[in-house]
Amino acid sequence: MLSLLTDHPLFCALILILVDLGLWRLISAHGSAWKLLVRVLIFALFSILLFNEGLNPMEPAPWADNVPLHLAATGLQIGWWLFGARTLTVLIGAVMMQRVGHTGRLLQDLLGAVIFLIAIIAALAYVLDLPVKGVLATSGALAIIVGLALQSTLSDVFSGIVLNTTKPYQLDDWISIDGTEGRVTDIDWRATRLQTSQGSMAVIPNSLAAKAKIINFSRPSNMFGVAVSVQVSPHARPSSVIDALERAMQGCRQLLESPAPSVALKSSNSAGAEYEISGFVASMSEKRVVRNQLFDLAYRHLQASGVNLLSSDEPGVPSNLSRPRALLDSSPIFSTLRQEEKETFSQNMTLQTFRAGETILAGGEVSDHLFIIESGVVSVTLKRHGAPFESGRMGPGEVIGEAGILSDTSLPADFSAKTFCALYRIEKSYLKPCLDARHDINDAMQALLDFRLHKAQSLTEETPVALPKKGFLQWLRNRV
Repeated sequence: MLSLLTDHPLFCALILILVDLGLWRLISAHGSAWKLLVRVLIFALFSILLFNEGLNPMEPAPWADNVPLHLAATGLQIGWWLFGARTLTVLIGAVMMQRVGHTGRLLQDLLGAVIFLIAIIAALAYVLDLPVKGVLATSGALAIIVGLALQSTLSDVFSGIVLNTTKPYQLDDWISIDGTEGRVTDIDWRATRLQTSQGSMAVIPNSLAAKAKIINFSRPSNMFGVAVSVQVSPHARPSSVIDALERAMQGCRQLLESPAPSVALKSSNSAGAEYEISGFVASMSEKRVVRNQLFDLAYRHLQASGVNLLSSDEPGVPSNLSRPRALLDSSPIFSTLRQEEKETFSQNMTLQTFRAGETILAGGEVSDHLFIIESGVVSVTLKRHGAPFESGRMGPGEVIGEAGILSDTSLPADFSAKTFCALYRIEKSYLKPCLDARHDINDAMQALLDFRLHKAQSLTEETPVALPKKGFLQWLRNRV
């Protein structure tokens, strides 16, 4: 090995460059410290080989009488400058990533470009022995020409510097740039990349982002706005609409209590009135789910108040259709009943009201009747380790007490009125024969019961406690 180094030093220097390029790609990103160490060691060994052979990168290559050897030595000397510039750039980049994180990538790239430019000029001056002043003058004129040709690209570069300095957004922020909404995945010297909610990639030039209107949904953190607008008939009483929408708002547990959600009238004219429910959620991923849930709750609570969403062909509830009868039509369980069966059912439904905070069905109580929620919000409470917690909220059209009807059992949940609630009650003595005759309704109710039992079990089961790590290292840490 030593004889190979001494007999063929230039060939070994070339091999070192190829080894460096190969190892840089083979070592994974997780071994970044190893990559830096390997590069520094190879550069040091490369420098030793050149200087021992008498190749000083500060002077032109020797052996002018041997053209092939002279050219090879010149190439290795130029390679030393470029190799050194690359090693210095990588070291500076590693230090900047530790201190300023990914936001310093643009500055790292610009600094690397300056270092490489200095290395190229030094190689021209020392290795090729060219007049630096003439080179600089020529390069200055060339830089003006290139600058004019790349005016838009340079605008992106300097706009990227401004964005990285002022930091209107950072990596993983959810932002909107001129109506393009997405999560920031990368900010480089030319553009900002967003991953949209559809999973596509949007590339916004930095010059456009610097001039555009930017909305950062991630600031302040852990608070993302969500709003749903509904249009109703202008003849609907505003207080009835607002009360129904406030109940819909309270039926959504994901809305943050602070800042408190609100309902407001946005506009009104002869064609219709527009109302808006606005609030905040804790994460961006909840916005779509909460928006859909709010619209569904608004529809159900408005319908329970006798108000329909505005449409070109507004159906409305027939004047001869009672509220219990209309409630059976909207119920996902009883909607399959025939018309005459719904009429008979509605005549055996009794209205019962509950004030806010009043218990509707206690946990462990076997119910001898079924409740169908007509209006209001019902809170469902479970217990974990003896401490109660709210597991869900229910609204118009949903049923309570199916466990007692189907299997004479109870659910471990407490059902209480979160707002003023009106529920229709159907006695078990009347309902049980109907379920025996209508297997489709019985199966739908059984599926609902199975779902609630599974949900209650998953929410109340104890999470496994992670055992503390044991061993010599852990023992040593504890002693230290």
